[in-house]
Amino acid sequence: MPVIKYPRIRDPLFYEWDRKAQKCGLRHTVYAVNGDQYTGEWLDNLKHGKGTQIWKKTGAIYSGDWKFGKRDGYGSYSIPDPVTKEYRKVYTGCWENDQRGGQGVFFYPNGEHYEGEWSNGLRSGCGKMHYKDGSIYEGQWLRDQPNGQGVLRLPNGNWYEGGWKDGKKHGPGKYFYPDKGQLLEGIWVADIPKCGVVVDFGRDNAATPTEFPLPEIELHDPAAVLAEARAMFDDSHN
Repeated sequence: MPVIKYPRIRDPLFYEWDRKAQKCGLRHTVYAVNGDQYTGEWLDNLKHGKGTQIWKKTGAIYSGDWKFGKRDGYGSYSIPDPVTKEYRKVYTGCWENDQRGGQGVFFYPNGEHYEGEWSNGLRSGCGKMHYKDGSIYEGQWLRDQPNGQGVLRLPNGNWYEGGWKDGKKHGPGKYFYPDKGQLLEGIWVADIPKCGVVVDFGRDNAATPTEFPLPEIELHDPAAVLAEARAMFDDSHN
């Protein structure tokens, strides 16, 4: 029998060109249409692995881990100073799905900085914030605000430890005045102490103690007063 030969079906030529253009593995600098440039590893035509991205419009640089086209893993993000043109580090730490996520340190333009946990680009979890005036907050965060339990230390040596909500003192807490040798223990609502008990605390070692010590409370037990206040606070929030 005669053998019939059929021509081999070939893919269109542009399919082959497209396959050759697909980026995979370590590549030299690749420029985008808008002028952005990336140098590093690729997988299936996506940034994947170690690499450095430079954005032309802002001059910002990210160097670190990538996962399927997004910053994911550990990396550092810096921007140029508008005056000196020198690069200033903005964030160093973990990334998740192209946003700050996990442990990291963020440096603000005014000199403040935060070190701790992040989620979806916001301070969330446990962290420590150093403010420009010298204050330091260390504790729990939620959606970029102190929320939960935390300690705020002020430049004058006073400090507050207790509950927080939406960035304000809220719930049972203690406010220490080492310079006066006193302690206020009570209940706060939206940064305002609603009730509490003031007692002498380290008065003998205080720098500027009050002229007279506080009198002893004989009619009411301070612990009982605070317990009653806490119960009222809990009932109003249930």
